[in-house]
Amino acid sequence: MARTFTSLAFLASPAEEAQKAAADLKAIYGDHDADRADVIVALGGDGFMLQTLHQTMNSGKLVYGMNRGSVGFLMNRYSTENLTARICNAVENAFRPLEMQTTDGQGATFKALAINEVYLFRQSYQAAKLRVVIDGKTRLEELTCDGLLLATPAGSTAYNLSAHGPILPLEAPLLALTPVSPFRPRRWRGALLPNHVTVEIEILEADKRPVNAVADHQEVKSVAKVRIAESENMTARILSDPDHSWSDRILAEQFSN
Repeated sequence: MARTFTSLAFLASPAEEAQKAAADLKAIYGDHDADRADVIVALGGDGFMLQTLHQTMNSGKLVYGMNRGSVGFLMNRYSTENLTARICNAVENAFRPLEMQTTDGQGATFKALAINEVYLFRQSYQAAKLRVVIDGKTRLEELTCDGLLLATPAGSTAYNLSAHGPILPLEAPLLALTPVSPFRPRRWRGALLPNHVTVEIEILEADKRPVNAVADHQEVKSVAKVRIAESENMTARILSDPDHSWSDRILAEQFSN
């Protein structure tokens, strides 16, 4: 059933192409304050879409993106025509982000949300040494690698795919745990985990082999331990054209060269 709405707000990345698109669309459809609008129209690339989803998390607002960036995997095709009808007929996807909590060597903690992935990477020339614990049980006593990431289905086609991790259907209740350049165990290529588990990663020899942690765009330096679990109370809502839905995009990606 088509949705109804009364107001749109246009948000654009600083890129010249996105700013021009925002001006054109505002002239045609008007513009409302983002706090009061029913639907946020995000104009830019995937990075700007992630930024917008973080800003609108748990607000109840729907985000409809149009690509004015480079890759634009998360975005719909840009057009100034029939925007109202496209939004009314768009498919809604609601999903829960990952919650990352880091602890440093002094015991200080930091929390952040990730829509795509949480990843750890070595800070120096030396490989990282990590212990991987799932729901309190040690699964890898020592993983020597350049990094390790935990990706959501929405993020499985991003950094996870570049690291040769699996593509996850958007509806799959799974998370992808993928190593980056694993050295030992050499043949370990990652794991598929139920989305209800808690993943704890302990950094071994943290002073000698410092590691940073990143939740989407928020980076924490020199962590000693990272805890990751799917959020129980945070939700992001995104709209996609029915002939180019997120599910279709993820499926198509599995058959691309």
